[in-house]
Amino acid sequence: MDVVKTYHNVNKADGSLSFGISKMEDIHKKRNGLPDEPHRHDYYTILVVKKGKGVHLVDFKTHPVAGNQVFFISPGQVHQLKEETSSFGYSIVFSAQFLAMNHILVDFIDDINLFNDFGNTPPLMVSEPEMDRILSYASEMEFYYQSHDTYKFDAIGALLKLLLIACHNLCSLNQLDSQTMEVGTVLVRNFKQLVNEKFKNWHHASAYADALHITPDHLNRVVKSLTGKTSKEHIQSRITIAAKRLLYFSALSQKEIAFELGFSEPANFSAFFKSCTGVSPSKFKELA
Repeated sequence: MDVVKTYHNVNKADGSLSFGISKMEDIHKKRNGLPDEPHRHDYYTILVVKKGKGVHLVDFKTHPVAGNQVFFISPGQVHQLKEETSSFGYSIVFSAQFLAMNHILVDFIDDINLFNDFGNTPPLMVSEPEMDRILSYASEMEFYYQSHDTYKFDAIGALLKLLLIACHNLCSLNQLDSQTMEVGTVLVRNFKQLVNEKFKNWHHASAYADALHITPDHLNRVVKSLTGKTSKEHIQSRITIAAKRLLYFSALSQKEIAFELGFSEPANFSAFFKSCTGVSPSKFKELA
C-alpha cells in the first residue's frame, strides 16, 4: 500500500479555500528550518524562488535551489524541499476547482507544458528582470489574498494566469511556429492523458499511436518538438516513477510491483528499471 504523506486540502484550517499563497521565508521560520518529509499534494504548487540555497527533490530527481527559479509541481508528484538557509520568494498553491471557478481550463494547464505529472521536472531559470515581473504578480496575489476586497479571488485568478503565461513564454520549448503549436498541443495532451491511463498495460509507443490513429513516427516527432522528450521517454518515465514510488513507499515485493506495472516476468521489470535508472530495483530501494 502507498503510504506517502498526502495533503488533500489547499488550506488545512479551511477546506473551502482552493487557493493559497505564503512567503517562503515565513514557511521556513514556521518549520524552524526543518524540511518536511517527502510528500505530495492533491493540488498544484508553484515555488517562485528569488533567493535560496539547498535542493528540491521532485519524484526522486534532485534539483539545486539557487535563486531566480520557478518550480512547478503537479498533483500527485512526490517532492521535498531541503534548505541550507531560508529561501526568499513565494509558495503558491491552487486546486483544479480554483481553475474552474476562474474559467481557466485544465487544457490550458496541459498545453503550457510547465506542469509535468512525471519524469524530469527541472525549474524554469529566469533572468533578474524576468524574476522581478513574476514576483510582482505573486506580490499582487498576496495583497489580494490578505484583503477583504470584493472579487479578490477573481483578481487572483487573473494574476495567476498572467504569471503562468509569462513563464510559458520564457520556456525555450515554446519557441516554435504557431502552426506547429496549434496542431500539436491537442495531440500531446491526448497522448499524456493516455499514458497516465494506460502505462501499466501499454509499454510501447506504437500502442498509443494506434489509439490516436497516427503513425509512431508522427507521434514521436510532435511530442519531441513540443516537450523536448520522445514519446518513448514519456512512457518510460511514467512507468519508472510509478515503480520508484512503489519501491520507496509500499511494502510490495519486487515481484508484486512487476506484475502491478504490467510486466509478465520480474526479470523483465528489473532489466527495464536498471536500463532507465542505472540501478537495479533492489539497489534503488537500498539507496533511497
